[in-house]
Amino acid sequence: MKVIIIGAGEVGYHIAKALSPENDVIIIEKVEEAARRAEELDILVIEGNGANAEILSQILQGTDLLVAMTGVDEVNIVACMTAKLITRSKQGWKEIKTIARVSNPDYVDSPVTSRAQVGVDLMICPELALASEVAEILSSPSAIDAEMFAEGKVKMTEFAISSESKLVGKEMHDLELDDCCIVSAVFRDQEIIIPHGNDIIKANDRMVVVGKPEAMENLSNVFGSRKVPHRNKVLIIGCGAVGFYLAKLIDNDENVDLKLIEYSRSRCIEVAETLENALILNGDGTDLNLLREENIENMDVVIAVTDSDEKNLLCSLLGKQLGAKKVIARADRSDYLPLFEMVGIDMAVSPREATVNEVLKLTMGKGIQTLTTIEGERAEIIEYTAYESSKIVGKPLNKVKFPRGALINMVVRGKDTIVPRGDFVIKNHDRVVIFSMASAISEIEKFFR
Repeated sequence: MKVIIIGAGEVGYHIAKALSPENDVIIIEKVEEAARRAEELDILVIEGNGANAEILSQILQGTDLLVAMTGVDEVNIVACMTAKLITRSKQGWKEIKTIARVSNPDYVDSPVTSRAQVGVDLMICPELALASEVAEILSSPSAIDAEMFAEGKVKMTEFAISSESKLVGKEMHDLELDDCCIVSAVFRDQEIIIPHGNDIIKANDRMVVVGKPEAMENLSNVFGSRKVPHRNKVLIIGCGAVGFYLAKLIDNDENVDLKLIEYSRSRCIEVAETLENALILNGDGTDLNLLREENIENMDVVIAVTDSDEKNLLCSLLGKQLGAKKVIARADRSDYLPLFEMVGIDMAVSPREATVNEVLKLTMGKGIQTLTTIEGERAEIIEYTAYESSKIVGKPLNKVKFPRGALINMVVRGKDTIVPRGDFVIKNHDRVVIFSMASAISEIEKFFR
């Protein structure tokens, strides 16, 4: 596949890094420093404006996908429109697919939206995607990660097992899980384990559970503590795009007491006019006196989502030090993610990962509907649609030689969500949710071609 990527910032660079081993990738970048970094990937890098018709017309022939990932919405949209117009005007040229990154809410109303009428096949809003991910995590108090599949019919949740957990020392089959839930993987130190019933649960394990969303609601009792229900106290630090989107998603939740801290007074006024129930505080999220005045030690969750990774790290550390129960921090730089978790932050989240996942979904193969990377891209949960021609269709699963390091978690058939057993037979149009280590993904794809 030939792919053109416009913009070599964090998002564009990591898309190129993921695609370049098996695809013909070209990057267009006007900032010299970013262009030099992209050249390290051993791909063609063109310095210039990615929306320039003259530049695009020279390289577009034979291109399958154009991905516009600059920090300017309008540049991304114009680049996609221009690419469509050029390829459509050239006789014999194939139709190109286009993806644009956008941040302005006037352009997008969901994490991933189609705007084909203006020449953009897919608009991705990283900030809204990240906000949606965090909101999903907040719905499971004991969770450190969450993701939806099959249009909301399947939910993945990751739980951390503390040293005080009642589960430490027990076997997997002792877990009181509903029949429509399955533990798909355990992360232990640097090891990824696909568990069996007699495996022992250890302190600091991180367990990935997949199941029906309604069944997952009970998992806080299994992986957390059985406390008297109360209104969750949530503090968001930073009212930029991510903080604002997140606040809008949870503002009307009757089970949440929401506070926001924002440094810009004018932004506070702007946000206050939109949010009905949240308390907006004008101040600095690193101000110890302010944090103490707002009783941060009583907060169930503190979420630092300013535009500065360094500030998010400091705010998160202060939140932890002052007694907040759970701390989530935004980290745009990929090399910061392990650092955040190393110093005790409960979860570091990145808008980049959500965007990269959506782009990879379009390039990885036939049938992929949803994809999310976990454990630093060492593993993935992938949703495939099975077709009549797929090798996995029509055989009992115990007769399918599925690769080591992969496990079929759930199958959605119409309105039914099923945990498949050995005698289960996958049919045409089934949606199959699979956990896989990175090493097994290419083998899995062969079953769905």
